[in-house]
Amino acid sequence: MNVFFEESGSFKAGTVLSKQGDAFQVELPGGRRVKVRGKEVLLEFEAPAPAELMQQADAESQDIDPEFLWECAPADEFTFGALADDYFGTKPSAVKQAGLLLRIHASPVYFRKKGRGQYQRAPEEQLRAALAGLERRRQQALVQQGYEDTLKARQLPEAFAGKVIGLLTRPDKNSIEYKALEAASAALGTSPARLMLDVGGVASPRMLHEAKFLAEYFPYGTGFAPIAFAPDLGALPEGDVEAFSIDDVTTTEIDDAFSVRRLPDGRIRIGIHIAAPALGIARGDAVDQIARTRLSTVYMPGDKITMLPDAVVDVFTLKEGGLRPALSLYLIVNGTTYETVTTETRAERIFVRSNLRHNHLDDIVTEEALEAGTGEYPHKEEIAMLWPLAKVLHEKRQQARIGFGLKREVQRNHDFNFYVDGEHVTITPRRRGSPLDSIVAELAIIANSTWGAMLGDYGVPGIYRAQRSFGPNRTRMQTSPAPHEGLGVNQYAWSTSPLRRYVDLVNQWQLLACAEHGVAAKLVAPFKPKDADLYAALQSFDETYAAYADYQNKMETFWCLRWLQQEKRDRVVATVVKGDLVRLEEIPLMLHVPGLGVHARGTRVMLDVVSIDELTVEASTRLVQVLDAPVAGDAADLDEGEDDENDAASAAVEGEGESENAGEADEPGEDDTGARTADEAEGAGASDGAAASDASDPPVDTDGARAH
Repeated sequence: MNVFFEESGSFKAGTVLSKQGDAFQVELPGGRRVKVRGKEVLLEFEAPAPAELMQQADAESQDIDPEFLWECAPADEFTFGALADDYFGTKPSAVKQAGLLLRIHASPVYFRKKGRGQYQRAPEEQLRAALAGLERRRQQALVQQGYEDTLKARQLPEAFAGKVIGLLTRPDKNSIEYKALEAASAALGTSPARLMLDVGGVASPRMLHEAKFLAEYFPYGTGFAPIAFAPDLGALPEGDVEAFSIDDVTTTEIDDAFSVRRLPDGRIRIGIHIAAPALGIARGDAVDQIARTRLSTVYMPGDKITMLPDAVVDVFTLKEGGLRPALSLYLIVNGTTYETVTTETRAERIFVRSNLRHNHLDDIVTEEALEAGTGEYPHKEEIAMLWPLAKVLHEKRQQARIGFGLKREVQRNHDFNFYVDGEHVTITPRRRGSPLDSIVAELAIIANSTWGAMLGDYGVPGIYRAQRSFGPNRTRMQTSPAPHEGLGVNQYAWSTSPLRRYVDLVNQWQLLACAEHGVAAKLVAPFKPKDADLYAALQSFDETYAAYADYQNKMETFWCLRWLQQEKRDRVVATVVKGDLVRLEEIPLMLHVPGLGVHARGTRVMLDVVSIDELTVEASTRLVQVLDAPVAGDAADLDEGEDDENDAASAAVEGEGESENAGEADEPGEDDTGARTADEAEGAGASDGAAASDASDPPVDTDGARAH
């Protein structure tokens, strides 16, 4: 005897070997033996053999129309045997009964299972809705297959127009477009992004990199909602100064300016004037919410996304030709030694006489010209007095570094500016450590350090940048003062870029309270000691700022690779940094060269550029020949410079200056430069052959800025 039975939701047939009570010992066609309870047996039959029954029943089920079967079925629950009797008209064979059961079971849209061998037909309304859904899915499957076939033919389906960026950045994985793209990519052995580039769905890798960043950090767009902004600044006193700024030619967010006046007693008053948006923005207001969301201006070669709306920037930027609100730090220095005698901080309106530009003056205002007093340029006398002050401030920091157990800063000769026009990039070297560079850097550092001390003296919390020379987590942001050993200062509070960085805006609020209320400041400052919201702002800024910097580094690397292709540089000269990591001489790009071998740091090598991939931002190179090795003295300097890079203190670069080119290690400027501090960028060179920006060689600018 044979039995047809249900086991774990599937149907099987086998030969009964024995029966004990209500249980059968059954041998399946494959030889496996199973125990089958009587209630699981649906049919008992003699012929055909179990394997043949299953084959014939499956064939029989294919000839049964489920729609007609549904019409034949009663409205109430029924057994498959009863329906088989009605459907076939006579006592059906085991094959026919099994076939009908297989068809019922395989048609859940038409029939609902109620028990073993028992079913009920679906209500007509539900059936029609389900069938419509099935038809809709069938049509979608046909459309999806059409999309997939078109993509495989390296063509873009018309329906993908306007959807490609979304499919690659924030896709609906249930959409037929996404499923077709995934299937076509898998079939072609490529990535969806590369396939979209191949078929013209994305104009360039640059567009894709930008779109991915915007999708993650600016999902609602980079524009600003309309705001009413008309702060009343008329009550501010007017300072008796004529200030000037020093920035790149493309800068429009001018947040620092300087003034110089020789006092009757022979001392000199140096004014460091910082744009003061905190005078018109209140904690928690609409503009603050915008700034708190963005946290920083984003810089990339050729573009930027500002932290504040233009309407706010226009009120506070230190544009020449008028009175501008500012938070001023005045240094009274000895007219001979340039040692600082005293300081004063006050909020005021200052007259900005000039916006000077590095592009116009760097070749004129040289060390030699300053020493000789030659050349004609605006504010020549003031710059001549600022230069010795900058040298004194720099030397004091070097001595402090030595006191912290560090070496003196070793400065390389050039940084680079990026200028992007469409898909074309120009990368030009910019001399590091020029007098104007150094003046802006040193004045920014002394301002941030002095104001950091001021907050601490009054017991007002601020956001500080602290750095240790050795050990993990060397650089961190915190709300209490601590040394920044790399810069050689006892405390460092970012305060000089409030138009572009949220922590600077926060610190400016706190500093204004100190300037106005003195020892009572901690009672009236917007953020009180142990304010949980201050910690939250610090944490959010730290994470977001790092992400922005990573993106800028990636895009700088991208444009370096583009430059290599654009200039048809299939052979380049580089300098060994460490191991197989080299730095190109013409552009700020670092690469790993597999099989480079062991060479002293500073060794110059010639490389073949084998391949460049703008999508993955990678380049592959190989060694052609070793050009020359550094002489002993140069090698020692290079080793010392490496130590500086490793302790993140090279070139006074913790984000500490304000001019977008000169003196801004972490303060990207209006020239669309980005922020990359030495410690954050250290070791950011590419791995596994990937290209990377010149991360371990931070610029002298105290805000890591590069012009774009």
